[in-house]
Amino acid sequence: MSTKRVRKFYGADIPDGEIIKVVDAQASETTRPIIPFIDGDGIGPEISDATRRIIDAAVRKCYGDKRGIVWLPAYAGDAAVAKFGTALPDETLELLEYFSVAMKGPLGTPTGGGMRSLNVTMRQHFDWYACVRPIRYFRGIVSVVKRPQDLDIVIFRENTEDVYAGVEFEAGTPAALEFIALAKKHGHSIREDSGIGIKPISRFASRRLVRAAIAFAVENNRKVVTLVHKGNIQKYTEGAFLKWGLELAAEEFGDVIVSEEDLWKVHGGKLPEGKILLNHRIADATFYELLCKPKQFSVIATTNLNGDYISDDASGPGGGLGIAPGSNIGSRSAMFEATHGTAPDIAGKGIANPCSLTLSGVMMLEFIGWDEAAVSVTRAIEKTLRSKTATGDLARFMKKGNQVGTSDFADAVIANMVKPRAATVRAAIEGRKAGK
Repeated sequence: MSTKRVRKFYGADIPDGEIIKVVDAQASETTRPIIPFIDGDGIGPEISDATRRIIDAAVRKCYGDKRGIVWLPAYAGDAAVAKFGTALPDETLELLEYFSVAMKGPLGTPTGGGMRSLNVTMRQHFDWYACVRPIRYFRGIVSVVKRPQDLDIVIFRENTEDVYAGVEFEAGTPAALEFIALAKKHGHSIREDSGIGIKPISRFASRRLVRAAIAFAVENNRKVVTLVHKGNIQKYTEGAFLKWGLELAAEEFGDVIVSEEDLWKVHGGKLPEGKILLNHRIADATFYELLCKPKQFSVIATTNLNGDYISDDASGPGGGLGIAPGSNIGSRSAMFEATHGTAPDIAGKGIANPCSLTLSGVMMLEFIGWDEAAVSVTRAIEKTLRSKTATGDLARFMKKGNQVGTSDFADAVIANMVKPRAATVRAAIEGRKAGK
């Protein structure tokens, strides 16, 4: 769909290009899609520029002038305040809805007060219910564990509920005291100087998140799906997530899943061909097992707060948040973003690692069906890191590492970029599907 003669955004004409339509979390085919890009705060502009250069180079290398991305500036955070006087203009929300697929650098969020997280606000506004974060190891990175390559997982984090719903009341306010009185009426004692937070976990959101995780495992030939929860303590929220997830799996995927109990009782510990093991783990135990028994995980489905913690924890063996990508997927739109923060202490110094955002761009390329360009970027990053060329967060741990800045790292990745052969693309897709 061409954008000629359509409405303006921010008072400016939209460049010629195509609008991606997302239906049931599937993107329509395009050759010149318009992708809104929010640079973000702090290091955001630096890593955003590097990311766009790397992705554009891969698209040119793979498709020549037959395809190209039309990047459209969008505003949120500090840049929006400076330009429009508000951190999240209504027009930005309209623009993101209009174009369906977008990218975003990190946005700042005050701690202990101030405005609500812009990231959470957008996730809830657009119902980006699945925060998808793949975690893998790139050879060349010096890890804190002996076998970082054993961890290759995809985390599905419910993105709209839990304590992130933002339903909380300051200590001493009438609303907080009202909730304390209500709790007392139902037999619960809470100190009157307490702040109150509400943790909603719904059957609807739990089931659709687990559905997405299992469907991903089926489609990508992943053999294990683990539901992570704290249901031993929070029985009617985290415990309900587990209960509803198991119910959904039995109802909709009963022909392909095998429970952990049946794996041993019925199948002698050997997963039948074509089946997926569905098990579950308590959240705190998962932290330990991700580090010490990583091979037992492949796809994780979990609640919002657990998913935030677990994805950060899992990124550590592979080099940390600087190289961990992420996406927010809904039925009608998607946002691909860096998983880390704004790093104000190094902002403007040109030393930030762009890999998290760039690999999120790889996820975006895969989402729109441009697998050749996605493989080209990934392989170029792999080659660059194997050569011990990296930004300071990674290079300082490498023996004789070549420490470079953000822009120079992007240049090195582009210099290592090649057009992958069809067989290489197929192998990469199959490897991704198998978790290799």
